[in-house]
Amino acid sequence: MSRLAKPSIATASTPRKGAHSAAASNAAAASFAALVSKLDYLSPSDIERVRQAYKFADMAHLGQIRNSGEPYITHPIAVAAACADWKLDAQALMAALLHDVMEDCSVTKTELIEPFGSPVAELVDGLTKLDRLQFSTREETQAESFRKMLLAMARDVRVILIKLADRSHNMRTLSNLPRDKWARISSETLDIYAPIAHRLGLNQIFRELQDLAFSHLYPWRSAILAKAVARARSRRRDLIQKVQHQLESTFAATGINLRITGREKSLYSTFEKMHQKHLSFAQVTDIYGFRLIVPTQIDCYTALGTLHQLYKPVPGRFKDHIAIAKVNGYQSLHTTLVGPSGINIEFQLRTEAMHLVAESGVAAHWLYKAKNPSAPASSRLGNQWLKSLLDIQRETGDAAEFLDHVKVDLFPDAVYVLTPKSRILALPRGATPVDFAYAIHSNVGDRTTGARVNGQAVALRTELRNGDVVEISTSAQANPNPAWLSFVRTGRARSKIRHHLKTLAHADSESFGLKFLEQALRAEGIERFPEDTQAYQMVWDRLLRFTGNRSRSELLTDIGLGRRLATIVAKRMVTLLGEETGERPDALLLTRERFTVPDAMAQGAVALDGSENASVYYSTCCRPIPGDSIVGYLGRGEGLVVHNRACATAIKLQHKDSERFIGVDWADEPVRAFESKILVSVANGKGVLARVASALAGAEVDITHIDMGQEAAQEATDLRFVVAVRDRSHLEAALGNLRRTVSVLRAVRT
Repeated sequence: MSRLAKPSIATASTPRKGAHSAAASNAAAASFAALVSKLDYLSPSDIERVRQAYKFADMAHLGQIRNSGEPYITHPIAVAAACADWKLDAQALMAALLHDVMEDCSVTKTELIEPFGSPVAELVDGLTKLDRLQFSTREETQAESFRKMLLAMARDVRVILIKLADRSHNMRTLSNLPRDKWARISSETLDIYAPIAHRLGLNQIFRELQDLAFSHLYPWRSAILAKAVARARSRRRDLIQKVQHQLESTFAATGINLRITGREKSLYSTFEKMHQKHLSFAQVTDIYGFRLIVPTQIDCYTALGTLHQLYKPVPGRFKDHIAIAKVNGYQSLHTTLVGPSGINIEFQLRTEAMHLVAESGVAAHWLYKAKNPSAPASSRLGNQWLKSLLDIQRETGDAAEFLDHVKVDLFPDAVYVLTPKSRILALPRGATPVDFAYAIHSNVGDRTTGARVNGQAVALRTELRNGDVVEISTSAQANPNPAWLSFVRTGRARSKIRHHLKTLAHADSESFGLKFLEQALRAEGIERFPEDTQAYQMVWDRLLRFTGNRSRSELLTDIGLGRRLATIVAKRMVTLLGEETGERPDALLLTRERFTVPDAMAQGAVALDGSENASVYYSTCCRPIPGDSIVGYLGRGEGLVVHNRACATAIKLQHKDSERFIGVDWADEPVRAFESKILVSVANGKGVLARVASALAGAEVDITHIDMGQEAAQEATDLRFVVAVRDRSHLEAALGNLRRTVSVLRAVRT
């Protein structure tokens, strides 16, 4: 067991050795005794298993001490105690006690499986950071660690419950760490852990994490605000007592058995409200409120009616979260009433079961099960979001991108919209019809062509509102539009769109890579492309070892995306063909390719018709259109960039990087319009812009952008348009229309 005793926080020779004295050991044992006192809901055999996990962890962390001077084992015990408050099972408590042994003590997963079983080892593994792997940046390490934890959480929600208990205890003891670490850890808590706690309905721990992070990020602001809240609390004590007495006497007459509790807004929530709405502390009216906990759901609505008879309601401040629960399972009635002295007071009405869920979220499953062992408690709280993490992971290869998608979904607010069949969907505030479509099914999202909200056709970027009835139009030929990424709000929609675009780009890039390699081989004198057959198996195997690619498809995709030069791959292939098959370059073809380059390029040119998706980029510096003489530049990782042959940028690149240019030409029938820039000089006057727009519309030209400049109006003004045209002849017809228009002095392509 020598490796288990390896100290990673303080060595036995440090001055802090005294912290692990006999007295400290007794304190640790006492704290474990306190943990055992919370385990009365477990069987004796389960308690014994938890004790064995404690002994293992105590041995593993022997010699390690926290910055506070306490033995390190006090931290796992505190985490396990928090999990015991949620009534988690024995496996979760064992994992809580062991959660740092893999990371800090070099204990392997295999060493945990034998004494504690595979489920416990899986939980601990899901909680372990990836410090031993090498990543390029701290951010990448952090992102990969979060991805591992979140995916483990999606498979077993106990992972995140243990992690949140761990983070809570670390935040409570954060003051013992050097001050330069406070900001990073507190920001991480506010950005990731607190939103996850809220998303899973863990309201109590959500509020605690926010307030602890706030007090360490902004100690001065937190202290000032705490004093202001304390003063307000003492000033309003009489008011609160008066309201409570009125409530008790009123409800005693109705016969409703209820429990009244006070509710105080957290410091961070108060600070956020002041900051976002530019309010002073005195203007925040909902710092204090009341919760009325009643036996049944019907009693909630009955009590609401009684309240509205006692005090006047504030218009627009009533929310029914019972009929439409929040996405994290939260249910309550919220109403704001004008109390004594004209002060607004917020009331929340809920049942005991609703209160359990409101405070404990997904942990309510174990709490409820502990109170009612025979009841079929629901464990579905938050499961929809947890499952969506697995969907996002399937379409996301990069850890940072995965974390970005998940952050998008950690919204504290939501809108509730309906399908035409009255099914209710909860989406983040700011969600659009595209988010709605992907929430229905990924195939619906991928095939979306339009949307109707409340019977009216709307743009796909329209923000949805509570109660909207949304209907999606689809087409079997439709595909996701890259522009959707600029306005979708859900991680699911974002990851599905990106995955689809990557798949399309991959297929196109492989096709282009094949074309480029064929051209490069012709330039080396090989006319017949070596197919992936038995005859050329060894050639391809050796070529893939040379390039480091895993497959022929991956190599061709890399060539198509410009990550590898077709000329270098072709030269190597020619050598391998000679060694493996005896095939030599054709001298006649080699001569013809070298001395008739333009013809060769034309013969083997890639045909472009505008349907190439993300793998082909039409440069905005020269905006080529069908009919222009064009060249193709194989950008590094950008795919194929198409330039006008006369473009100054393309000419510079040809001098500097000529081997990256390949032959391209227009297809006979392009499938879409292409953008071009035009400059129109006009004499200022009433209606001149309308006449110019009318002339372009008469030529069936779409205007996609207009720039009138920032300078003050002169006698003559230059208008710069970006227009969509079919080809050069279409553009010339539009320019001709403009030149014949009154007030137009000049119209040219730029």
